[in-house]
Amino acid sequence: MRVLSIQSHVAYGHVGNSAAVFPLQRLGHEVWPVLTVNFSNHTGYGAWRGPLIAADDVAAVITGIGERGAFETCDTVLSGYQGSPEIADVIVDAVAQVKAANPDATYTCDPVMGNATSGCFVNPAIPPKYRSTVIPVADVLTPNQFELGFITDRDALSGPSSLDDVLAAVDEVRDLGPTTVLVTSVDREGAPDDAIEMLAVTADGAWLVTTPRLPMKANGSGDITAALFTAHLKATGSPADALARTASSVFAVLKETLDSGERELRLIAAQEAIASPACEFEVEQVR
Repeated sequence: MRVLSIQSHVAYGHVGNSAAVFPLQRLGHEVWPVLTVNFSNHTGYGAWRGPLIAADDVAAVITGIGERGAFETCDTVLSGYQGSPEIADVIVDAVAQVKAANPDATYTCDPVMGNATSGCFVNPAIPPKYRSTVIPVADVLTPNQFELGFITDRDALSGPSSLDDVLAAVDEVRDLGPTTVLVTSVDREGAPDDAIEMLAVTADGAWLVTTPRLPMKANGSGDITAALFTAHLKATGSPADALARTASSVFAVLKETLDSGERELRLIAAQEAIASPACEFEVEQVR
């Protein structure tokens, strides 16, 4: 599989393309990373250096890739942290170019906006662009529960929610365009306090996977999740299988990171588990 991945980059640590590229490569996929920012480290540290990449410059890099004839062999476009609202139009144009060259290509949008702990941490102009411009052209959408609530104007999703409420929000998002929605960091009423869940939904059903909740905050885990789910879904055609494989690999990475005592994701140390996790979590069909 060949992936055009349009998202952030950090020199220190693993978020955005710095989190997504290696796991995809470890699975044997070719990745063409395009940077929307080039920061020293992720913004969770409270201080960072480096530039936002101007939308025209991002577009120029994508144009150059297209001039090599790459779009005809591109299987999927993946986007994450945008940096500026103008990047939305660049992404939509890239998706159109790739799909014109290869009608079988798909687009996965990870609508990076925030989380329940930090709130919305992007430029306020970015969330409306997601809803009006980017989400309607996406085939796969991978919000966390907070972002799902933000997109659908459901404040209740910022905390514990019923499964029916989460599914209703997913259905609203699917009506905008995406055929598959993966909701990460599901905080469901009635779930064990020591568990965290992910939910995958298509027209054919909805599947839930439950993993132990680890006592840590891991920047970049959502970026890995979006990348791995995209790859597994493309390879298997099964949302349930993609969900199980993704949850198993991401949990292994997080457990390795927690055990190490380090703050940044331990991708290299966990690389075998990314490709072949020791155990695979079971999924439950809930609709």
